[in-house]
Amino acid sequence: MSGRIDVLGAGAFGTALAIALARAGREVRLWARSGADEMQATRRVPRLPDADLPEGVTVTGDRAALDAPIRLIAVPTQQIETVLEDPAPAMVSCAKGIHRATGLGPASLITARCPEARVAQLTGPGFATDIAAGLPTAMTLASPDEARDLQEALSTPALRLYRSTDVIGAELGGALKNVYAIAAGAAMAGGLGLSARAALIARGFAEMTRIATAAGAEPETLAGLSGLGDLVLTCTSDVSRNYRFGAALATGADWDPGVTVEGRATAAALSARTDVDTPVADMVDALAEGRIDFETATDTLLNRPLKAE
Repeated sequence: MSGRIDVLGAGAFGTALAIALARAGREVRLWARSGADEMQATRRVPRLPDADLPEGVTVTGDRAALDAPIRLIAVPTQQIETVLEDPAPAMVSCAKGIHRATGLGPASLITARCPEARVAQLTGPGFATDIAAGLPTAMTLASPDEARDLQEALSTPALRLYRSTDVIGAELGGALKNVYAIAAGAAMAGGLGLSARAALIARGFAEMTRIATAAGAEPETLAGLSGLGDLVLTCTSDVSRNYRFGAALATGADWDPGVTVEGRATAAALSARTDVDTPVADMVDALAEGRIDFETATDTLLNRPLKAE
């Protein structure tokens, strides 16, 4: 399927999607908040140093130039509200997280602010470096109307999208896995070992499922690409910013505050809830905010009362 697609946000993930779509024959306009002229001239990508922009990608810093019928919103969840003026007919969230001010997932936030637009959520196990390199990747595209046309427009020979109508489940799977990636990174950097990481993945998945189903998500969604698939990916690779942030917390290493860590905000949102038991997320939030150290977080989890699985 041909036709132009706009991508709002020239970070690693937004740019990787623009590259993948252009390679598949789409005309893509990529909006960058800064550095658009340099990217357009050099065809180089600061966030993806091993990738070049294909001919089909035009980089612009002019929001007025975005007029395609499909717009991918690839900015961090906490910044989505700043880029929602003049919505496109179809808006696809590519963010993963929970908006701290509203408690909404990214697609739900766009829907609330742009009720006249069709809104979908793109999520799942896809690192920007893999997508930009053309490596096989499968993700979930969730929309209340199934959005078969969007599925066809955004799929490529290497990027395979599966449809879902469970937007809440897709949003929460993509958001919650970041919290447990922080825990996994801390466990590995703190020397707890592979068995501890496997336990965190399993208990994290159980915690994710409790949270999401309490919000109305389908359990099957959490067991799919947007939940378990993304959880496994981000809990086992230091390509994940959340995983690296967890490692920094465990070792006391410096962390650049300008690097987005969606799982930190999501853990804070979860720890404020009282309706669902979230012991791992609670420890991640306390550790990230400096209320406890790594050893205390570990001891707290290990000394919880014994229970049935």
